[in-house]
Formats: sequence, structure tokens, C-alpha cells
Amino acid sequence: MSDLEIWSAIVLLTLATFIARSGFWLAGARIRLPDALQGALRYAPACALAAIIFPDLILVQGQIDISWHNPRLLAGCIAAAFFMVRKNMLQTILFGMLVFTLLRLFMSSNLPVF
Repeated sequence: MSDLEIWSAIVLLTLATFIARSGFWLAGARIRLPDALQGALRYAPACALAAIIFPDLILVQGQIDISWHNPRLLAGCIAAAFFMVRKNMLQTILFGMLVFTLLRLFMSSNLPVF
């Protein structure tokens, strides 16, 4: 690629990013989203978080591992059950990390797990 093509790509990508990220800010209150879309957007952060976390739970060294020997998957499932009962995200994160640490320690050693 020539220097002109590289700089053109940088400028165009910068412009595309600016337009995409500032579109609603520039439009202000002139645009009203339908109630159905506003309701659906409430779930966007949770979906994004799940899309980031789920692959980390099932991938071990680049391979899918959904066995009982995967401490991340077990801790994630236990933490999800904990959240269903407690409905507290901070407690769930702390509990999930505690469970993951304990599972990882017990699975890496030959100690019996009770």
C-alpha cells in the first residue's frame, strides 16, 4: 500500500468512528427511539458482557472444553446459580472468584474434593 492509501484509510476510519459514536449526541433530543427499541437496548450491556465472558469460560488453550475438569466453566455455572438466588452482582463476582480459586487449587492438586 502506498502512503496515500494508508493515510486515506486512517482518515476515513477516524471519520466513520466519529460519526458512529457521536450520531445520537449530535442529533440530541430531535430523534425519539421507539419504546420497543428502548426496551431492547436495556439488555445490550448484559449481552455484551456475556459475549465477552462466555468464550473465556469454555475455551481452554484455544480448545472448547465443556467437561467437569474445566474450573472456569464450573465456577461460572455456580456463580450464575448464586446470582439467580441472591440477585447481587458484586456478591456474585466475589463468590465466583472464590469458587474459581478453590476449584483451581483443588483440581491442580491431588487433594480430595469434598
